[in-house]
Amino acid sequence: MELSVDERQGVHIVRVGEAKMTYPALPDFFERVRGVIEASGGHMIIDLQAVSYIDSASIGCLMDIHRLLQEKKASLRLSGLQPRVETMISMTGLHKIIELHRDEADAITAAGGGGQDE
Repeated sequence: MELSVDERQGVHIVRVGEAKMTYPALPDFFERVRGVIEASGGHMIIDLQAVSYIDSASIGCLMDIHRLLQEKKASLRLSGLQPRVETMISMTGLHKIIELHRDEADAITAAGGGGQDE
């Protein structure tokens, strides 16, 4: 899976560069994200701007990432959701557990990078 990882204002940003986030690519995605979490902890944003489709396994994977971050007293936020992806997230109730943001800048501010932490 095509990913890039960046850090801005103390917040790790994982940008998914694939149009589809589905089961076959999830083990690689999860291992790479877990590596970032284990190496640094801290708040994380997963930018899904390039993603136009996610499956239910991806929802479970995002929950696993959320749990890993909670163990480190950090949070996960999602940004840049396409309408179809946002619908899937809303249908599963994930939006009640993981904060959604229209863009990366809002997510960074909400995570405490340039604003107050929760």
